[in-house]
Parts: sequence; structure tokens; C-alpha cells
Amino acid sequence: MVKSIITVIIATFIVVFGAFLESVSLNKTFDEMIICIDQIDLKLEDEVCTTDDILSLQTLWIESKKHLHIYIPHTEIKELDLWISECVMSVKLEKFDEARIKLEVVKELCEQIPKTFNVKVENLF
Repeated sequence: MVKSIITVIIATFIVVFGAFLESVSLNKTFDEMIICIDQIDLKLEDEVCTTDDILSLQTLWIESKKHLHIYIPHTEIKELDLWISECVMSVKLEKFDEARIKLEVVKELCEQIPKTFNVKVENLF
């Protein structure tokens, strides 16, 4: 009986601790993305953004998603892939207003995705 209770307590602790680490990792990754997005948005606003600037965001995303496949669904990753690719193409075509709109969607996704994985009551049920 005592062993069962201890086992349940340890298992619960492991799950909660794992969820906490997952949340910290997701928030850190997406916070880095948002910082990069904000810097690029300023350049897009001034219409001085280069392809290298937007490719730096894409490279950051490609590196980040390597470990994100563990935590989040592939559909979320694919959606960000597509929006970032569209931003890259818009900058290449020097359609800065269009790129800003697409970048705003990327930023919103980067803000919302970690919220869906935080340890909150509404995410548990």
C-alpha cells in the first residue's frame, strides 16, 4: 500500500516536472523567435529588409524545430514553415507590406503555440 502511494507520488512529480521543463523550453524557443521577428519587422517598416535578414529568421526556425518535433504537433510546425516561407518570398519580391502581414501571422503563432502547451487547467481538460 505504501509503495503504491509513493509510486503514484513519484509518477505525478515526474509528469509535472516534465511538463514544466517542456513549458520552459517552448517559451524560450518562441521568445527567441519573437525577438528576431520584431527586429525584422522594424526593417520591413523602413523597407530596408534584405533577403539575408528574413533568411536568418528561417534559419533560426529550422534549427529550433529540430527539437520542437518532440513537443508540438507536426501540423503546428508545418504551418509556421509555410508562413515563414511566404515571408521569405515576399521579401525577395520586395513586397514589404505583404511580408509584414505574413510576419505578423508568424508572430501571433509564436505567441499562441506555447500557450496551448502550458500547464493550465484549461489545457488539461
